[in-house]
Amino acid sequence: MARRGTAETRTVKSDPIYRNRCVNMLVNRIMKHGKKSLAYQILYRAVQKIHQKTKTNPLFVLRQAIRRITPRIGVKARRKSGLIRQIPIEIKPEQARVLAIRWLLEASRKRSGPNMAIKLSAELVDAVKGKGGAVRKKQETHRMAKANRVFAHLRRRSRNKRR
Repeated sequence: MARRGTAETRTVKSDPIYRNRCVNMLVNRIMKHGKKSLAYQILYRAVQKIHQKTKTNPLFVLRQAIRRITPRIGVKARRKSGLIRQIPIEIKPEQARVLAIRWLLEASRKRSGPNMAIKLSAELVDAVKGKGGAVRKKQETHRMAKANRVFAHLRRRSRNKRR
């Protein structure tokens, strides 16, 4: 427990061009070594590429891709009677969105291509179509949770329910 009180929740600022929170979250995850302007350049080039490829609103494509990648359930390792078991848990919406963005960027970094903007735009378009590494990661997580649903009874309960 923190001795100085609880930390106040900060609101995520929206990006300067699209005024979208999701875009800003994505920029903060793209950013390496504090180079935010470079992260904005990468994202805006990727958005341009998406607009050229699909001829639709790129923010709609971005939101739809993140929605497709967002997991509903995941697994968490718990130690029970000497064994470590993967226990399925529900993921809160905010954490699920963070996971989706992380998976999206991991998959786009693993792709082959000349630069990050092209790789990111290709991954976003593939995610909307239901393909790509990020969608595969979500399906793998759901499959893992489904396979281990036998251990769902081992989830920790809140302290009020135990008493």
